Amino acid sequence: MNIKALITEKNIKPTVARMSILEILNNAHKPLSYEDFKPQLTMDKATFYRNISKFEIEGLLNSFESNDKKRYFELKVQPHAHFVCISCNSIECVKKINFELDGYEVTNITINGRCKKCLDN
Repeated sequence: MNIKALITEKNIKPTVARMSILEILNNAHKPLSYEDFKPQLTMDKATFYRNISKFEIEGLLNSFESNDKKRYFELKVQPHAHFVCISCNSIECVKKINFELDGYEVTNITINGRCKKCLDN
């Protein structure tokens, strides 16, 4: 995905901080919390959340709160569900669920349960 085109298409100034956040999300294979970003960031927490808020307002990101009370973020590409393990709090994107409600726009579905790893233990 061309991050610079994505950000300029929304008339958002492509700062180093904004580009960094979007590149990290683009390379991630699952939703990320602030703690997941932290080792890769050169900005403070306030700057991170200011940019995240801007991206959410402009419709670039989806976010949800998990069982661990952390907020997770991902690029808004194609609507899909998330599986959150109630034992280890791992999060996986579930791409095979089709869910529609007539007259509504579904933006996020979260499924809670126990992952394969926790079931085996």
